[in-house]
Parts: sequence; C-alpha cells; structure tokens
Amino acid sequence: MDNYTSFEQIEKDLKRYKLERDIAWEELKLMKNEYKEDLKPMNWVSTAIKITSKYSFIALLRKWIFK
Repeated sequence: MDNYTSFEQIEKDLKRYKLERDIAWEELKLMKNEYKEDLKPMNWVSTAIKITSKYSFIALLRKWIFK
C-alpha cells in the first residue's frame, strides 16, 4: 500500500486510475465490436467457402496425382 504525503499525490493516483479504467472500458467495447463482427453470418459463409475450396483443391490434386 502506498503512503501518501500530500493530497496532490492522491489526486495524481486517482487521475491515473481513472484513465486506466477508461482505457480498459474502451478496449472492452472494441473487443465486443470485434466479436459481433466475427459472428455475422457473412463471415461464416466466407470462412466455409475458403475451407471448402482448400479441401477441394487438395482432393483434385490427389485425384490427378494418384490417377
């Protein structure tokens, strides 16, 4: 625990803690928006298309190589 010798030190720490809290709150809001964006159905579709195309390409290569 800090030992304060003046009210200025207390006010300085309180201001710093408030700023840290505000920064943490903004980071939480940003994370919430990122998760909302990730959960949109259009993102799921694009991910599914990427995975399907990757495995389809691999399947075609196997068929072509092991013919």
